[in-house]
Amino acid sequence: MSEPAFSDRLDALLDWFGRLSPQTLPLIDHFYAEQVQFQDPFNRVNGRSDLRRLFQHMFDSSESARFVIADRLLDGRQAFVTWDFHCRIRGRDYHIHGGSHLRFDAAGMVVWHRDYWDAAEELLQKLPLIGVPVRWLRRLFRVPGLSEGPPQESRF
Repeated sequence: MSEPAFSDRLDALLDWFGRLSPQTLPLIDHFYAEQVQFQDPFNRVNGRSDLRRLFQHMFDSSESARFVIADRLLDGRQAFVTWDFHCRIRGRDYHIHGGSHLRFDAAGMVVWHRDYWDAAEELLQKLPLIGVPVRWLRRLFRVPGLSEGPPQESRF
């Protein structure tokens, strides 16, 4: 498969993620290989059926779950994508910024999907009981005198 074809496959996958819902979840078969490997800060999954269960769990345990794709880089048969995930859990809105490393097989199916995001910053420190010790640890390990604001994004 040529690089433009991988670009088309990536475009279709990211469009699907932008519309991902319980109704569009069955289309996972069009994008992920049967033996896909997936990993994020909380899960390690082998196989498309378990990946489908993971996404279904996301919808079952949250409201208004959606991905907003920000940037993408494609290099041969692998890609890196940045995204923002928005959802509501128990009446509280959450926003997680992260990225995904994807690898495709020769047919353009995803065989490797690893999500990278800072669970402490993006989620744990925002939780009522867990957040207090996580915020304390972050303050403990922060270097005094360095700027504490978010990094400024640079566009080339």
